[in-house]
Amino acid sequence: MLATQSNPARAPLSISCRDINVRFFTDRRSTTAIAGLSLDVASGEFLTLLGPSGCGKSTFLRVVADLVKPSRGEIRVLDAAPQVARARRDIGFVFQDAALLPWRTALQNVELPLEVANGRARAGRATPRELLELVGLKGREDAFPHEMSGGMRQRVAIARALVSDPKVLLMDEPFGALDEITRDRLNEELRRVWREMGLTILFVTHSIHEAAFLGQRVLLLAANPGRVKEIVPVTLPEDRTLDIRETPEFVQLSAHLRRVLETC
Repeated sequence: MLATQSNPARAPLSISCRDINVRFFTDRRSTTAIAGLSLDVASGEFLTLLGPSGCGKSTFLRVVADLVKPSRGEIRVLDAAPQVARARRDIGFVFQDAALLPWRTALQNVELPLEVANGRARAGRATPRELLELVGLKGREDAFPHEMSGGMRQRVAIARALVSDPKVLLMDEPFGALDEITRDRLNEELRRVWREMGLTILFVTHSIHEAAFLGQRVLLLAANPGRVKEIVPVTLPEDRTLDIRETPEFVQLSAHLRRVLETC
């Protein structure tokens, strides 16, 4: 049903999880953030994650990135343990806050991971300057963060995450703080970058329309504890513009996602 360049169900796996549980402990109590999460993500797939606050979306990204250790279960990233994938710089991460260094230009911020790696990062398919052009910032290489809009700063953050040539890109509500018009523009730009670079992307959002527009599948998580509620295939054409949101297919998909969310 998907009009895709490659069928995620048949592609090799980028991420495989079996019975992942995550518990956090304090002096007073323990909290189960994720319970029994099992999931396969195909190489080159765009998976969006949707669910109420506290359902474990961000925690799951951090498990994939080796920033949080699961209490139970097994996870493989590119057929290796997450810490191995992280050490190989196979994973890029974009947060909601661009977190750029204010005293460095856009180009210098993108170059930072290569400097920190001190020559240990693999040569990427694109230079920092080419990545800025890829995300639509050609001519703004010498601009400082305070000279850029919020959308421009997030573009720099995406270019920075790509500079080490990761195979998996994790995005935790990267456009959540932006105005609607800028957010829409970046949604289109992100799908273009994804298709050009062949990345596997996991994208956390609270927006039903964003999840439906971006993803090939939508993973809906329920809360208390965080767990898989439903995985919804997106049967929209892969070649999408924002106009697709006016089609009956998109409206029906969005309505179904909303109904599932109301039960989470």
